[in-house]
Amino acid sequence: MGDTRRVVDGERRATARPLRPAAPPDDGTPPIPRPRREGDALPPEPPAEAGANPQPEPGAKPQPEAGANPQPEPSAKPDGGSGASGREQTGSGPDATAGAAAGGGGRRRRMPFAHAVRTRPREFAVGAVRATRTWSRRPGGRTTLPALFLLALVAAAATAGAVIVPAAVGRPEPVAEATPSQSVPQTAAAPATPPLPELTGLPGTAAPTGTPLPGATTAPVLPTGRPADALAGWAQRVSPVTGIPAVALQAYAYAELVLAQTNRACQLSWTTLAAIGYVESRHGAANGATLQADGRALPEIKGEPLDGQGGRSRILDTDQGALDGDRVHDRALGPMQFIPTTWQEIGADADGDGVKNPHDIDDAALAAGLYLCKGGRNMTIPGDWWGAILSYNDVRRYAQAVFDKADEYGRLSRNVR
Repeated sequence: MGDTRRVVDGERRATARPLRPAAPPDDGTPPIPRPRREGDALPPEPPAEAGANPQPEPGAKPQPEAGANPQPEPSAKPDGGSGASGREQTGSGPDATAGAAAGGGGRRRRMPFAHAVRTRPREFAVGAVRATRTWSRRPGGRTTLPALFLLALVAAAATAGAVIVPAAVGRPEPVAEATPSQSVPQTAAAPATPPLPELTGLPGTAAPTGTPLPGATTAPVLPTGRPADALAGWAQRVSPVTGIPAVALQAYAYAELVLAQTNRACQLSWTTLAAIGYVESRHGAANGATLQADGRALPEIKGEPLDGQGGRSRILDTDQGALDGDRVHDRALGPMQFIPTTWQEIGADADGDGVKNPHDIDDAALAAGLYLCKGGRNMTIPGDWWGAILSYNDVRRYAQAVFDKADEYGRLSRNVR
């Protein structure tokens, strides 16, 4: 069938286009035309053929082809109403057609009425929880959720610190009565507290007039020739209250003064040296020995052989018997009980006689102080004090005995001036 009819495009423009021929279906039933709605794309307008019938006037109602039997829309109700809403009817007749062509063409689009839905708080909370759980299972949620949780913890800690810390700092604390600490033994006042004559013979310091430096060729002026004799007056006052012989007390105090000038950070007190001297040899009185005026212990004090018997350590001979007279095992020497290898390392000459003698209380006390201050120790710190004593003799019972005796000496001599 030829292109004998044309229809009018009544939506946006009045343009006549040829009516496509209706092709009957294979089963012989007439096709059901589908009404064109607003927004449907228009097929391209074919070129006009020669001899085609002239276009009808704009606004004319299209006529179906002969033999075509248009069927109503499947969604339309029998009474002509739309299935979407009973209020809105599709117009028909010349007035409706003219109005559709003049107002933009096509059928009126029906909009569904939006009803307000009231959501309960519980339902809203449940929905929010479900949405959060679903989001947390996604890759983005797995990364973001821990970060948000950590940020919340940091913010809570900062807020608590800003509120609690100033309140705690500003709160006055009761002042408790000071009690002596047992972590470090009590120490007495430094020997230099009472008026003393100018010290002589200190390593690295200038000696006063008439007093030679260690190793000088001129004869010493002091009566006994010991630098520690400068502390004789102080020792005569402290000795009766502590029970320490004056000669030993001078040696301990002189070692403290030397270390105060050569190793100020150590802050070793004479009470610690005196406690070691008491535990090791009863201040040079072990084995029936006696301290002489020059500080030497006679007869010489030598400990038991270090053969591993009787709870003693086992140390084979290291000095060929030169210091201890034993070529099989080492023995502890002198008032401070040094073993030969330690004395060879740390031995000192405190009295300036040119000899490092472990049997001289002056030399032995200064060597013990140098040993305790090794490694940058500060003897006012509990950990350093205990570490130093245990390095001298690694026995807990020994260290506790030294602590108790040093604490006793400090308490007894505290008020002596």
